[in-house]
This record gives sequence, C-alpha cells and structure tokens, in this order.
Amino acid sequence: MRSQTNSRYRRPSQAPPPDLLTVLSKKVVGQDAALEALVPYVHMYQAGLAPEGRPVGVFLLLGPTGTGKTKTVEALADAIHGSEKNVLRIDCGEFQMEHEVAKLIGAPPGYLGHRETVPMLNQQKLNAVTSEKSNLSIVLFDEIEKAAGSMNRLLLGVLDKAILRLGDNSIVNFERSLIFLTSNLGARGISRELRPDFGFDSLVQRERPKRHRKLESIALNAVKRKFSPEFVNRVDVISTYHPLDRQALERILEHQVEELRRHIRARLGSRAFSVELTLRAKEFLLGKGTSVEYGARELRRTVHRHLIQPLAGELTRGNLEPAGCAMVDWDGEAAQLDFDCISEEELDVAS
Repeated sequence: MRSQTNSRYRRPSQAPPPDLLTVLSKKVVGQDAALEALVPYVHMYQAGLAPEGRPVGVFLLLGPTGTGKTKTVEALADAIHGSEKNVLRIDCGEFQMEHEVAKLIGAPPGYLGHRETVPMLNQQKLNAVTSEKSNLSIVLFDEIEKAAGSMNRLLLGVLDKAILRLGDNSIVNFERSLIFLTSNLGARGISRELRPDFGFDSLVQRERPKRHRKLESIALNAVKRKFSPEFVNRVDVISTYHPLDRQALERILEHQVEELRRHIRARLGSRAFSVELTLRAKEFLLGKGTSVEYGARELRRTVHRHLIQPLAGELTRGNLEPAGCAMVDWDGEAAQLDFDCISEEELDVAS
C-alpha cells in the first residue's frame, strides 16, 4: 500500500533534454565519428566529472576545407549557449610571424607599447562567450598550422595546465573550456588519395572503411611532421573529417534551403514568402556545387549565386508578393534556374 501511495503523489517527470549528439548531427552532416568522440567530454563537464587543472577537452580537427570542422564548433556553441557566436575564435593566420604573438598575450612591462597593447586572449573575453545556460567556454584556434612556432609553444601550457600567462603577468584560466584546433594538414595528400592521376589506384575504388583509415593515416602523419610530440600528446582527440559524399551534400542542401526559408520569415515578417524547389532544381544546385576540393563551401556559394541572388532580384522587381510562393525549376534551354512567382490568391485556387 505504501508504494502505491507514494507513486500516486510522485511528481511528474520532466521531459529529458534533447540528446546532444542528435542535435549536432542535424547541423553537421557526414561526420558522425568526430561528433561521437566530442560529446562525452561535454557530458563529463555537465556531470561535474571533468578533470581539474586542465581544459575540459582539447580537440584537433583535421581534413579538407568545407567538410564541417568550423561548423562543428559553431553547432556546439549553438547547442550549449543558444548562439553560434558564443565562440572565442583566434585566427592563427594572424600570428605567422614570431613578433605577432605579442598581440595574443600583450607586451610585457618595460616593452614599447605595453600599456597600449590589449591582449586578444584574456579572462574577460573568455568569460564573455559563456551564457546563462552554461559557463563552459568554447575556444577555437583556426588553422593552427599557420601559427608561428612560439605560439605553439605558448599553447603547451594551456593544453596541459589550462593556464595562460599574459604579458602583464596576469593569468587566463581555461579549466572550464573546450579548446578546438582546426587544420588543413594532409588535405593535399587526401585529395591525391581520392583522385589519383594515374596508375592502378586510379582504376580501383577502395572500400569505405579502408579508405577512411587511409585518409586518417595521411592526416595524422602530416600532424606528426608539423608538431612536436609534446604538443600532439596534449591533444585529447584527433578527428579526421572526410570529404562529403553525394548523400551528405543532399542533406546539406536541404538544410541550406530550410535556413533560407527561416531567414526570409525572420527578416521580411509580414512580407515573407515561401520557396519551393523541384527535384530538377536541386539536381542542378548539387551538380554545380559538388566539389571534392572545396566541399560544402562550394555548395553554399552555388546556392547564394544561383538561388538567393535571383530571388532577391525577383523581390526588388516586385514579382514576389507577401504570402506568395517562389517555385524554382530548372530551365534546360536557358541552362539556369527558372523562377515562377505565384501569388497568395493563385495558391488558394490551386489548393
């Protein structure tokens, strides 16, 4: 009887939060292995089990451009903080010369410009990318292979002890941080592996698991040639992002079209219209935007050039009415997309 009474007055259970891996997989397409390696570190932090005295996790993301490395970091920020902008991003291309590293930590006392030099990486900026939802900060060192050697040596203390000492002797604490390093190291070797110019390899299509292992080996060997063992040993996870196949690009195209629809609703409000693409229109965008070398970046440029810009032209010419629809098809004779602007009244009749 007691158990029945207790169950009667038991509080209704709250709906569990959405699974982080599922959320990320909807935003980052075709890189499941990399996402599966990342999520446990977030869970450890959320459970209070992250190790002390070091960052929550350090990740080196490898692979060709346009495969989703930066998108992973932005998607994680959106999932944790509610905005892709909650990332402290350091473009390592700005620190290719040894003297430029001073911009990162500030000039030490006694050096010219000490008081005028504001460190690009300090505790205030690190805290600024947290949110009310989470105090976990996300830091991205983009294209780490471009940084000067002194910057890599500077990062050794950050990756190992979660401490960065600035020029004025103050300290930046990274114990509540996820640190991401992205790199295109090995991209040329991966490209040659995918598209051999001659020889027997050009006639043979490797099985997917074997090909993935080969690409990972190419990227990892490039990392070992570039960075010292001390640096590599401080990285928790090294993930190789594989070039996107046709199926992944189809999903990315659907995401980009849906993103365009949301953007139209948010920006135009009562003047918003819908956008529908035929299968032939999608095939054209995929064919034009598929690139082994540039990945999803080429697809985004194609959508921008062949879909968004013509839509903007139709809108400025007054052809798209509020609550109407832009039907997008492929015009084979003109070799371009064709836009049929349907009014709200025509849509009502058709329905």
